Amino acid sequence: MLENYTEHLNIKAFQDDLINWYYKVKRDLPWRINRDPYRILVSEIMLQQTQVVTVIPYYERFMKLFPTTRELAEADDQTLLKAWEGLGYYSRARNLRESARMIEEMGGFPTTHEEILKLKGVGPYTAGAVSSIAFGIPAPAVDGNVFRVMSRVCCIFEDIAKAKTRKIFEAVVSEVISHEDPSAFNQGLMELGATICTPKSPKCLDCPVQKHCQAFKQGIDDLLPVKTKVNAQTKTKLVVAIVKNQQGEYLVNKRPETGLLANFYEFLSFEYTGQKEPREFLLEKLSPICKEIDCIEPIGTFTHVFSHRIWEMESYCVNVQTGYSDEIAEDSNLWINEQNLYEYPLVAAHQKILKEYEK
Repeated sequence: MLENYTEHLNIKAFQDDLINWYYKVKRDLPWRINRDPYRILVSEIMLQQTQVVTVIPYYERFMKLFPTTRELAEADDQTLLKAWEGLGYYSRARNLRESARMIEEMGGFPTTHEEILKLKGVGPYTAGAVSSIAFGIPAPAVDGNVFRVMSRVCCIFEDIAKAKTRKIFEAVVSEVISHEDPSAFNQGLMELGATICTPKSPKCLDCPVQKHCQAFKQGIDDLLPVKTKVNAQTKTKLVVAIVKNQQGEYLVNKRPETGLLANFYEFLSFEYTGQKEPREFLLEKLSPICKEIDCIEPIGTFTHVFSHRIWEMESYCVNVQTGYSDEIAEDSNLWINEQNLYEYPLVAAHQKILKEYEK
């Protein structure tokens, strides 16, 4: 089956055209300054589900904070999450720290594809990328860009939304990867997908491997890759309160240690049933927590989109004269003064509300 996908390819010419193009046009990115596997690992984890332009400033700050696996392995939750704040998919940060601890226990970064694959949160793509870029191992690194490029080059109509399809693409890339320069080959595929072979309106006339591309030859590049739609996101309606006391302190809640946005901080947030008006509903929820509420004013309605869910948030600012009842309030609630608020990792959805509140 594999040979049917690659039989049209002059593999050596395909490799040469892709690699030569990559060296001419590759972007100047901070994780490309050397082949330090730790730096490459951090970049690849950050780049999952996140665009390059967004990642660069986060990456540079992160590497200053944690220049080696030792510093990352010793990082506490608050420092780690604050460094990752805004990037989303926060399990990536925790897995990366766990990988750093594993590497420290090993006495150094693993140098084989099989050992790299054992690191926490490292899947086939990341292991392939680190193996090939840092150590010159000819391992496939199949991400969204590579799915798109190789589906078009080889006219692969398998549904990339299905897990089993990855094996097909990994086999194809393994067949055509350069053993002389797997680093440039894999990065060339990624670069091509990011800058030329884009999801819509690909720049086929500028493509260095156009003559090898079966989709271009047949005029069907717009049909590939095949990807079925994922299930619809679930919507949750919330009422959020920025509660502030006379001392200028904000009442926040620390989220649980597991689950969505674990260990992040947030303003008081309540799932809204819709049986009462939002303001009345909020008063009811705050009554066992806050005493002597001076006023409740609306801030606005905000939407925050996660991969599988959407938060629709009706938000209010609440001024109170005194603190909260220690007997009733949960242990996860605490008051933070305005100066220290920005030292805590605050969920991105509530950062939007805070910015609007501060205007």
